[in-house]
Amino acid sequence: MKTVSCQIESLTSLTSHVYKVLLKANEKVDFIAGQYLNFVMSDEDKRPFSIASSPNSDLLELQIGAFVADSYPMQVIERIKASHVSGEPVTIEIPAGHAQLRVDSERPLLLLAGGTGFSYIKSMFEYLAEQKSQRHIMVYWGLRQESAIYELEKTIATIAKLPHANFIPVIENVQENSENPWQGKTGLVHQAAMHDIVSFEPYDIYLAGRFDMVGAIRSDFVEHGALLEHMYADAFAFI
Repeated sequence: MKTVSCQIESLTSLTSHVYKVLLKANEKVDFIAGQYLNFVMSDEDKRPFSIASSPNSDLLELQIGAFVADSYPMQVIERIKASHVSGEPVTIEIPAGHAQLRVDSERPLLLLAGGTGFSYIKSMFEYLAEQKSQRHIMVYWGLRQESAIYELEKTIATIAKLPHANFIPVIENVQENSENPWQGKTGLVHQAAMHDIVSFEPYDIYLAGRFDMVGAIRSDFVEHGALLEHMYADAFAFI
């Protein structure tokens, strides 16, 4: 892992609570899809964020959910805003994490994320699309409500480039009496995957989301045939 200075290329809103940050590193950086970086607030304060972009991209993308003023992620957004205005660089450490895509594997893939955990699996399916992967890939994205969805058409288009891939967004709480009711899957995202797939035994499984969510999914997936040695999540180091 090395320390790198970056310029803020852009800061935009994906939803009312999720921000997209594009960083331009001042030197070449190498990472594997599924790794993360540390955003350096100070020598004693380094905050991890999944890298949402493919390793082949010229820019490093972050997707940061910041729901509360002065929260852990919002403090980072405020630092990024200030740097974007002033032109001062920010500092990152890269790469970090051990739940990266196992690129040598040919096993079917299950990529599953909740909320902004989506950034973790996005890096992987973008990379796989660029590589013209022939692997069987199931991509599940779980969200609390439909308003939390972002870049849906872009995601559909990227995954459509993969010949043996399926993308399944799942909304937990569907708004009733909506003029345009949600037509897709509903409920808990991992239960949707368990419903669709008879056994997880053949799969390499990559998970991202809240630690409590990932812990519950790990237990349920093992009961559904998943092999622990083929399940990957950075959260596993903490639960």
